[in-house]
Amino acid sequence: MQTESHNPAAELQAELAAERKDLIINTVLTAITLAALVMSALSSVCGWSELVTNASYVVAFLAGGYPAAMSALSSLRHGKLDIDLLMVLAALAAAGVGEARDGAILLFLFSLAGTLEEYAMGNTKRAVVALMNLRPDEATVERADGKFERVKVELVTIGQTVVVKPGERVPVDGVIVRGMSAVDQSPVTGESVPVDKNPEDAVYAGSVNGYGVLAVRVTKLASQSTLARMIELVASAQAERSPSERFSEWFGSRYTFVVLFGSIAALVGFLLVGFAVPLALYKAATLLVVASPCAIVISVPAAVLSALAAAAKRGMLFKGGAALEEFGMITTIAFDKTGTLTTGKMSVAAVVPFGAIEATLLDIAASLEAHSEHPLAQSIVTYAAAANIAPREVVGAVAVPGMGIKATLDGVAYWAGNRRMLAESGVKLSHTESAALEKLEQTGKTTIIVGTADRVLGCIGIADTLRDTAYEALALLRSAGVSRVVMLTGDHESVAQAIGAELGIAPADIYAGLMPEDKVAIIKTLRAEGKVAFVGDGVNDAAALATAHVGVAMGAAGTDVALEAADVALLSDDMRKLVPALRLAKQTNRIIKQNLIFAIGILSLMVLVTVFWYLPLPLGVIGHEGGTLLVVANGLRLLFMRL
Repeated sequence: MQTESHNPAAELQAELAAERKDLIINTVLTAITLAALVMSALSSVCGWSELVTNASYVVAFLAGGYPAAMSALSSLRHGKLDIDLLMVLAALAAAGVGEARDGAILLFLFSLAGTLEEYAMGNTKRAVVALMNLRPDEATVERADGKFERVKVELVTIGQTVVVKPGERVPVDGVIVRGMSAVDQSPVTGESVPVDKNPEDAVYAGSVNGYGVLAVRVTKLASQSTLARMIELVASAQAERSPSERFSEWFGSRYTFVVLFGSIAALVGFLLVGFAVPLALYKAATLLVVASPCAIVISVPAAVLSALAAAAKRGMLFKGGAALEEFGMITTIAFDKTGTLTTGKMSVAAVVPFGAIEATLLDIAASLEAHSEHPLAQSIVTYAAAANIAPREVVGAVAVPGMGIKATLDGVAYWAGNRRMLAESGVKLSHTESAALEKLEQTGKTTIIVGTADRVLGCIGIADTLRDTAYEALALLRSAGVSRVVMLTGDHESVAQAIGAELGIAPADIYAGLMPEDKVAIIKTLRAEGKVAFVGDGVNDAAALATAHVGVAMGAAGTDVALEAADVALLSDDMRKLVPALRLAKQTNRIIKQNLIFAIGILSLMVLVTVFWYLPLPLGVIGHEGGTLLVVANGLRLLFMRL
């Protein structure tokens, strides 16, 4: 949870403000360095006094070298060597052998690259800070006397009612108590189409109200809203390091030491083979530049930070670079059934009358079940209402635990329930009726049988509703590279197999009748075969989410437990969101590999040319800084990737 002592969002804003100030200063210093270089060139061409030329070089060294020198001194005070030290030493070495122009060009290009790199990397943080600007500063609160008052959103309390006008952003998470509208939830969940909202529907801070006025009962404080949690999680994720990032940091810090002392050793070697002192110093200075691992160090975070920001803008929250990289390597996805592949809401799937008309069967069933609180009963009442069949008054309604309900309607005693209720009634099914009942059960439906003391009127099949995006999502995942799809459920085998058949999941990959510990055991088995992700609703199955290489919570908007439980939280309950999340993760891994191969390749090439042939220092600087900017630009492509 967010605390006063550690607020990642506030820290990120403060960090961005400090970086903006540094960026302005560095831009000015880079401009001064360029102006000094131009002045020195004009002085040489026009034959001005040598004093003007030398003064221009001094200004270029001071302006261009100041940021690098300050960074190098700060690192040295902490007992570390960094790349800035290498650049400063290389520039001074160039000046020491009479090539002050090359040293000045080095510092200018290094300063320019650092400024552009700082601006580019700041884009990822600015994308996250943009989330912070989605929440309004004030809310319109409806007071007890019916009047309205504008207050700071931080002062709005749970239980109060806020009014959101058309075109306004929703200030807090809540539930609609009055009004209907279409709400654009794309800033939060990434859904591209506005969602129709009615009373009792949830709305989230940061979403945009459409055409209607909404009265919303506050369910979370501003600091606890889904948007606030998004900001906190994404800001925290910026600080999390993936394995590749940790390696590049480890490599960079140690490799800098190698470059510094390797260049000294190379200088000795150049002298021993007979190079003149100025040339040996020049080649050693060039080696300091071209062997510096700037591009290697920046190649991974450039991609990871861009991907995290791109994902957040689409309602996909990765808990850090590690989750992002691992998700891009998964080969198996295991799904919880209820609430993930299905909606978790029971609904009537089939009405099978035996000798009665369907409307009569529904009329009797709805009239009886209206007196039951069981979810199956409520699904029948809801289905009948959609057919304009309202429950009628019954007499002597009695719920029979574990069986169903009995009541008298129009002077006739009826019952509605399961096979145990049928057995107690003593009514025998005909061969045709028995076959129809078994067919419903074999297709995974829970059946409610309706009858009297001497006959069965029919049965109603009820099933958990399959998500309308589930089949398409699984097909897209397979085409995106997932080799195996597994379903885990606590439901009966027949129900699981029926759902699996609809989704095209192989019978051998369907595991039914599971307890939470069984799911964990299966995930462990799947882990031994390759990278596995487990997808659930985030509320249940926390152990399975934690056991998988990557735990993914679907429909996590508004659910603190879901946001905490998983490595990846998809705020929308649209299963197709898994596909762009997977594509982004895979593309991030590809770009990381591209960057590392390019950075190591260009470094190796320039080192070889410097050692065995001759590479002008300015050209080495262009290759070094150009390579750094190229890997940054390649990583930033993820911000604009079409998913």
